[in-house]
Amino acid sequence: MSLVKLNIKGISYSQTQNGAYALILNEEDGDRKLPIVIGAFEAQSIAIALEKEISPPRPLTHDLFKNFADRFDIVVKQVIIHKLVDGVFYSSLICERDKIEEIIDARTSDAIALALRFQAPIFTYKNILDKAGIYLKVNPKKEEENEETQDSILMDELVANELEPNEPRENFKSKSLEELNNLLNEAVANEDYEKAASIRDEISKRE
Repeated sequence: MSLVKLNIKGISYSQTQNGAYALILNEEDGDRKLPIVIGAFEAQSIAIALEKEISPPRPLTHDLFKNFADRFDIVVKQVIIHKLVDGVFYSSLICERDKIEEIIDARTSDAIALALRFQAPIFTYKNILDKAGIYLKVNPKKEEENEETQDSILMDELVANELEPNEPRENFKSKSLEELNNLLNEAVANEDYEKAASIRDEISKRE
């Protein structure tokens, strides 16, 4: 199976699930986005790693892992999102020590937080992107403006850890496939990535 390289597009705050975020990954040579729902702590850790000028006063869990690995000459070479089951993404850390390669299972959010700290590339398999990727076409100028706004919101909410109460997560189980596809298109148009990810996951369960 062929691998597809992914880049981090940004993090979107959940409008439907309290304390959750959607991590947006973008295929390097394409237009598809891969939204992955993650927790607040992991979102904060990823945001801090993205903002290289910010350094927490004490090491975060992922910083501790990096320091530990550096001390024992362990390098994370790459991260592979290798499986999608019932809306849950599974990932592996490809590590190396003394020219011996090891594969370690990891939650995708943790794997990406570590990939940033090791400057390791992130990949997924083409079949996973075909199944879970979302196309998003927007005006380039509008997209640039949205990215600037998103960066501001991201740092205000994640680094300061100011979480706001939200409504309970919407239940899509009662919707038909046609209704789900319509809702997915609407969520993508509104750039509500977390909702789009939830709808996509429900569609994946039925296919």
